[in-house]
Amino acid sequence: MPVEWRFTPDDVARLRFAFSPMWELVASLRVLRAPARHSPHLPWLRAVQPRLRGLDLTDLFALVPLSGYLPDFLTPPPDTPLPDFLGELERVRATPPGTAYEEAAWVQTPDPAALSRFTADPAAGVRRVADLLGRYWTVALEEFWPAVRALLEADVMWRARRLAAGGVRELFADLHPDVAWHGDRLVTARRCAYDGDLGGDGLVLVPSAFSSPGVAVMYEPYRPMLCYPARGVGTLWSAGVPCAPELAALIGRTRAQVLTALAEPGTTTGLARRLGLTPGAVSQHLTVLSGGGLVTRQRLGREVLYRRTPVGDALTAAR
Repeated sequence: MPVEWRFTPDDVARLRFAFSPMWELVASLRVLRAPARHSPHLPWLRAVQPRLRGLDLTDLFALVPLSGYLPDFLTPPPDTPLPDFLGELERVRATPPGTAYEEAAWVQTPDPAALSRFTADPAAGVRRVADLLGRYWTVALEEFWPAVRALLEADVMWRARRLAAGGVRELFADLHPDVAWHGDRLVTARRCAYDGDLGGDGLVLVPSAFSSPGVAVMYEPYRPMLCYPARGVGTLWSAGVPCAPELAALIGRTRAQVLTALAEPGTTTGLARRLGLTPGAVSQHLTVLSGGGLVTRQRLGREVLYRRTPVGDALTAAR
């Protein structure tokens, strides 16, 4: 069953990307319960599972089954390109009890007793779940968010280049196999059926590190949102960025790591988070690499995007 959105020129102009730490946190609950389906995240699982022994996640697991619908109020569409977790948590906490009850009732839960406790008093249930999300964030994801955010930044930079080069057709051509662009319509294969106009509000595209291999959608009464798996998740938990010894001997180990990390274009901040360096140090190395003709820079809005030149590609490919 498809979800189909019709675009007007205003909708195309208002197409935007955003990150959502709350979405990552909620999606990670499914990773916890089905590690075999999410093998790239095994290093994260090994790190956080011992920390979770004193945290009872029953109420969250009841609302977030392994597959299928989960209540939309848990993952409100980002209202800013770079939302912070505490701001999103307050939006969850402000959910009207009636909305929470209606959405929870749609969940095919593995724990009917826990879900019944929630729906019996949805106002108290929302408070309880919001508090639990805050504790789970502190234990399981806050420490790792800079690395996750760097991965999401790299994906957005890639998609922005596709959009700038070829418009929406080029953007959606390889976003996900379940997503297709047809003239003025975006069609997404989902387990629910929906057909509607975006109405000039545009669409929020949210890359995700922890989401399942498929895509997720939200629509009215929420702002339309499409969440899709980010590129490069398999490298997320790599310890640093390995580089060839010959390249390290030629230009220095750290500079070689910076050049190797630019297999995908990135920003100074994103590279710093990924490599565990300060932005100032990364900036100095990028200046040297740029001066040597190994990287180029391009401004996209308030960000500066770095990418390797053909000479940089040749150096990193050499063995």
